[in-house]
Amino acid sequence: MQYRCGKVNRMKNTRNVTDGVVWIGANDRRISLFENMFPLDRGVSYNSYLILDEKTAVMDTADTAVTGQFLENVQGTLDGRPLDYLVVNHMEPDHCANIETLLRLYPEAKVVGNAKTFQMIGQFYDMDLMGRTVTVKEGDVLDLGSHKLQFVFAPMVHWPEVMMAYDQTEKILFSADAFGSFGALDTLFNDEQDGAFADLAEMRRYFSNIVGKYGPQVQAVLKKAAGLDIQLICPLHGQVWRSGFGELLEKHDCWSRYEAEEKAVVIFYGSMYGHTAEAAELLASMLAEAGVAGVKVYDVSRTHVSYLISEIFRCSNLVLAAPTYNNGLYGPMLNLLEDMKALNLQNRKVSIIENGTWAPQAGKIMAEMISSLKGMELVGEKVTVKSALKGEQREALLRLCGEIAESLK
Repeated sequence: MQYRCGKVNRMKNTRNVTDGVVWIGANDRRISLFENMFPLDRGVSYNSYLILDEKTAVMDTADTAVTGQFLENVQGTLDGRPLDYLVVNHMEPDHCANIETLLRLYPEAKVVGNAKTFQMIGQFYDMDLMGRTVTVKEGDVLDLGSHKLQFVFAPMVHWPEVMMAYDQTEKILFSADAFGSFGALDTLFNDEQDGAFADLAEMRRYFSNIVGKYGPQVQAVLKKAAGLDIQLICPLHGQVWRSGFGELLEKHDCWSRYEAEEKAVVIFYGSMYGHTAEAAELLASMLAEAGVAGVKVYDVSRTHVSYLISEIFRCSNLVLAAPTYNNGLYGPMLNLLEDMKALNLQNRKVSIIENGTWAPQAGKIMAEMISSLKGMELVGEKVTVKSALKGEQREALLRLCGEIAESLK
């Protein structure tokens, strides 16, 4: 068995993005939690790219989980050529973990980044970069030969040091974490899937939970992107985009303005013994009978909050149904509302159902938390269930159903 750099030798697994640009990333299908927090049913990809020109450049590295494959891809693609530059667009550890290893392998390579990049490198690593750094500013261009990389800063999308690199020759945007998605890559390009937007749900969940808080910053980046002639988008997670740019930009514009992607109703309920769940399910049936299509119902105790947040980014109308607990709000529902606030959720229509055997407080708390968010509109009167559903609550739910249906028009 052969060894290279202390790692078992692997087979190179790369794909050409263009004749001069190679994808050298890797998939991690074993990982179950992104950032040790967000469930990954289909793993995740760590994308890196290598530009082969008069000068060579690696565009970001990868996570430690795929170090062996990443290094094999770099060395196999260079095939004995030196590495001239390592461009660091983003310093999050799932993309910067192999900086030190790569620089040891290629001691002549220079690191390209901005002032904040090098500050963070100093925080993550103890290594001497004297004479090995190229500090760039907004609009600067790195000349690789035929490829000219123009740097487009994207602060707080979603870290302060983030920048993107635009290849002026091949019109490729190396977009860092922007336009990314959860999910390992079965195929590299978006148009190799069953539909250009086959991964839309996981792209939305990625955006809403990872980048969603920074809508104004995303808007600024979209304005910069509008001034570039883009033929390919190469993010650090998810598929490479070579078609469907109009819809891709439209989705991100919608999400970053906190506008609903669809006129649709989603019902979130928390229920200890089933009575609040019964009210939520009954309202869903009433809405369907009233002609409201595509109503979705989620138990907040069983569905990870990242999926709930993604649905909030999709839907115009939310129904929150929860019991009082310890004279406060049922924990899983409280967690959802706090996450909504943390992610700067705005511009939704919200209806409330509460339950309480004595001293019900849930509805009041939910209404106050919703009212603290921008652009939120309460639809219909709060429905109060005291322990179990009775005839009067059925009538109240019918009225609420009518008001929700009317608000969708």
